[in-house]
Amino acid sequence: MKIEQIYTGCLAQGAYFIVSNGEAAVIDPLREVEPYIQKANKIGAKIKYVFETHFHADFVSGHLDLAEKTGAEIVYGPNANPAFKAHIAADNEEFKLGDITIKALHTPGHTLESTSYLLFDENQKPTALFSGDTLFIGDVGRPDLVQKGDLNMDDLAGMLFESLRTKIMTLPDDIIVYPAHGAGSACGKNMSKETSDTLGNQKRFNYALRADMTKEEFVAEVTAGLPEPPKYFPENVKMNRDGYESIDDVLERGDQALSAEAFEAKANNTGALILDTRKPEDFSKGFIPNSINIGIQGGFAPWVGALIPDLKQILLIVTEPGMEEEVVTRLARVGYDHTIGFLNGGFETWVQAGKEVDSVENVSADAFQKVYHDESPEVIDVRKPAEFEAGHIDGAKNLPLDYINDLMAEFPKNNTLYIHCAGGYRSMIAASILKSRGIDHVINIEGGFGAVEKTNVPVLQGV
Repeated sequence: MKIEQIYTGCLAQGAYFIVSNGEAAVIDPLREVEPYIQKANKIGAKIKYVFETHFHADFVSGHLDLAEKTGAEIVYGPNANPAFKAHIAADNEEFKLGDITIKALHTPGHTLESTSYLLFDENQKPTALFSGDTLFIGDVGRPDLVQKGDLNMDDLAGMLFESLRTKIMTLPDDIIVYPAHGAGSACGKNMSKETSDTLGNQKRFNYALRADMTKEEFVAEVTAGLPEPPKYFPENVKMNRDGYESIDDVLERGDQALSAEAFEAKANNTGALILDTRKPEDFSKGFIPNSINIGIQGGFAPWVGALIPDLKQILLIVTEPGMEEEVVTRLARVGYDHTIGFLNGGFETWVQAGKEVDSVENVSADAFQKVYHDESPEVIDVRKPAEFEAGHIDGAKNLPLDYINDLMAEFPKNNTLYIHCAGGYRSMIAASILKSRGIDHVINIEGGFGAVEKTNVPVLQGV
């Protein structure tokens, strides 16, 4: 038996490849399925099952393509009602995989169909728990994403309490917990950077598993301080439940190399969003007017999902030749399936064609301190509220990037805006969005708050 965790940092997501005696299963696969098929082929194994812990909100799973290409059976837990062929497991139903057994444990609370999968080894010893979004390392799944009928967030939190106490905390302490997400995912609020742990450790250190915790205390703590979920979540749930286009078709459509003239014409004729995935420092020096910068090196896919309000057509500027398929794949992971081409040769092609170019002015932290003391500038901090409260420039206004589409009216339109985040990635995204909306007087503070803190600009700590 072998268990392999396949962790994708951009999404803070864990998929699992399990093999025993020539048979394999994949739990919560990513949209691109060829890596799983190649793993199975390499060892001469047949993928028998695709286990889904729930209808994911933060990414589009690869269950349909994987089943289509391998003949594997898709398995969901109770209460799931997908629009495609799948086996809906009963609570405690067992599945044989080679010499091992996988048992479905219905653990509702994060969603109504949430199911964990308990693995028994060749000796029928419970060994691993694939907990989906029910139990994370250091946290549990948020109960506010799927409210249905008469059920509200508190009702789902109560279900989660019961699931944890009756189905998971009763298991042996030496079981390894393999969750669907780690730190950085929006599916929880206090996840550890660790991606697995023993159940015993979680009983000791996970706030939500305290033995003396009442249901009322659990509901209060789990529901407190939940940020608003990203706006793309409902669409991803719908795609996972109702079906989607094959990733092969998505990649073929996106892999269209366009000259500067063809790129410009397509942008004008389709209204497609121009997404520039270069580094912030490269983007600031020159970019196609009205394009949005979300660098591929950062938390690319979740930021696309949070900031691009609908699944519209997209034209790409990539960092270097050969990156096109990677970018189209990452977009498809969060349901953005309609990339319709890329600028062949990158931004330099646009410049060489003599097309119009825009830029974002930058100022160093040292230069900013003089501006701060001489001019009392309008400073916009686009970090998260918790970051702002921990420490911020005296007089700065906090307008978090996560909610920029809802906060546009609060950005002063007649003043020059000095904008920053922690290090520069988010502030350049914000600057590009503001410029695309006609707010042109934007200056990015290089190095962000980390650099400003080292100057004599007054900073308020813990306010």
